[in-house]
Amino acid sequence: MKQIFYLVLYYGFARYLPKSNTFGNIGGEIRYLICKQIFKRCGKHVNIERKAYFASGVDIEIGDYSGIGINAQIPNGTIIGDYVMMGPNCFILDVNHDVSDVSLPMALQGSTEKKTTQIGNDVWIGRDVHMTPGRTIADGSIIAMASVLTKDFPPYSVVGGNPAKLIKSRK
Repeated sequence: MKQIFYLVLYYGFARYLPKSNTFGNIGGEIRYLICKQIFKRCGKHVNIERKAYFASGVDIEIGDYSGIGINAQIPNGTIIGDYVMMGPNCFILDVNHDVSDVSLPMALQGSTEKKTTQIGNDVWIGRDVHMTPGRTIADGSIIAMASVLTKDFPPYSVVGGNPAKLIKSRK
């Protein structure tokens, strides 16, 4: 029951408060306090930006000094490490359309099996990044804006494009 109260408070009120750098971060602080009650784990100094969507959020884990960007959509079960920066409009998928049977219309085939996305520590995800289900973003990685992440890359990778390709290594 307590969980439902905090979800209603978030989606009915706190989600629409001003972005975190407005009015002394009051909106960000309120969202943080509410999400600490919702998420499976919510580290210290976490920034949940306005209009972020995370379904029920009960299985989301987010580390210290990390953030969820404005209007981001994060599926339940996502694991976010420490010191993660996320730009606005990021979209993480946990399922996709099943299109394996060509004799059946795609609209009738349902969804693929749910997969969890894991984001390592010290990661920067640019604005408008889309991730296909089950991605693992390694420590120290940078995902350029408007990238479509369809595969995993080694730690300290700088990737970008549609589909995302390795641009360089930070090491």
